[in-house]
Amino acid sequence: MSKQTPLSLGTDSIPKLLTRYAIPAIVAMTSSSLYHIVDSIFLGHGVGALAISSLALTLPLMNIAAAFGTMVGIGASALISIRLGQGNRRRAEQILGHVVLLCLIIGSVFTVTTLTFLDPILILFGASDATIGYARDFMTIILSGTIVTHVYLGLNEVLRSSGYPKKAMAVVLTSVLLNCALNPLFIFVFKWGVQGSAAATLISQTTALTISLSHFASKKSFLHFKRSIFTLKARIVGRILSIGLAPFLLYVCASVVVIFVNKALRDNGGDVAIGAYGIINRVALLFTMIVGGLNQGMQPIVGFNFGARHFDRVLKVLRLTIFCAVGVMTVGFLVSQLLPREVAMLFVDTTVGDTTAEQMVAVAAQGLRLVLLMAPLVGFQMVTSSFFQYIGKPRKAIFLSLTRQMLFLLPLLLILPPRLGITGVWISMPIADLTASLLTGTLLIFQIRQLRSHPDAVTCI
Repeated sequence: MSKQTPLSLGTDSIPKLLTRYAIPAIVAMTSSSLYHIVDSIFLGHGVGALAISSLALTLPLMNIAAAFGTMVGIGASALISIRLGQGNRRRAEQILGHVVLLCLIIGSVFTVTTLTFLDPILILFGASDATIGYARDFMTIILSGTIVTHVYLGLNEVLRSSGYPKKAMAVVLTSVLLNCALNPLFIFVFKWGVQGSAAATLISQTTALTISLSHFASKKSFLHFKRSIFTLKARIVGRILSIGLAPFLLYVCASVVVIFVNKALRDNGGDVAIGAYGIINRVALLFTMIVGGLNQGMQPIVGFNFGARHFDRVLKVLRLTIFCAVGVMTVGFLVSQLLPREVAMLFVDTTVGDTTAEQMVAVAAQGLRLVLLMAPLVGFQMVTSSFFQYIGKPRKAIFLSLTRQMLFLLPLLLILPPRLGITGVWISMPIADLTASLLTGTLLIFQIRQLRSHPDAVTCI
């Protein structure tokens, strides 16, 4: 690849750039969501419906684990794009070194802490006597590989933002395809159950990390490892973490909300309802990951042009990304309304006369219709929140990340379920989506006015 490739971010047409960067990111993100979907499907058919419930219980902890890797990766990639837009390649390489060091440090601390207190954490997240064994077996292996996961996620973000979107996609695809191959082998052939599923995930991510490390070890890469970049500097650490704090808080808040959701579902429907929520989460994740891919494709374009002060191009890519995201989430809305039972039946085997599986499908079908009721607005809200993050406005991004989960959804989960039962849990989510989108739209209007009317007053970090 030519070393001038990233400079095309400031000259090529916006639709061409978004296609070039977003399609690989969409494939990568969608493939990444297949980790969770594949795990759920194989465990649901190979172990049983309660295995899906146990997997749903681990979601908050997995979200928190991903939050740290994502915080470093997204914060660094946004900063790298801005530095490249400013023509400062040396500073961009310093940020690369910080990604590796921060992921190693944070991953080590997280692993030791969570493995030490794993059982109390799972009980807090809603585990019962019937599900805690599955959840413990799964998370012990997953948490043992936290360092691998963090470095893998962090380097993949940098790989994409430094001009290698197709290679970033290929790395993720390699991991996902290997996971899809190993899951049935470990579960159905070796009979390793949930431990087999976790082992498949860890082996797949280790393979992907090896590919990324070899890329950045090569001097032919636009950004590559040098001894001088592996030194932490407080200012760079602060900028990475401040920009990455928005997605970090989004993950953490999502984990807190899931804890409350699981508690409300356990009180009103038991393990079956928690398993149904796990199915709904997997389905919603597929569509939101596509939007996440669009956001990733938008990030280097927005960051580079914002750093170069090409604000007209910044707004063009924002409009196009919002349009695509709303379209994607509209498809999710239609699927949830027209085929909810058929989608739910993909995850559990209802042909063996298992009443638990039948109940789970029925509850999940009802939940899909209600939870994704405002899905198109979610697409708009996700893109806009990320936009503030990519132009170096972490406070606004953090605020928007918090509002949907904590300001709107959490109070609804405390008020509605005691009165409406499981239905109260489901309808809390679209109400929160609507209110958060209205607030996001208001902040976006003011930001666009500033970029158009007072471009000289805009500061680029």
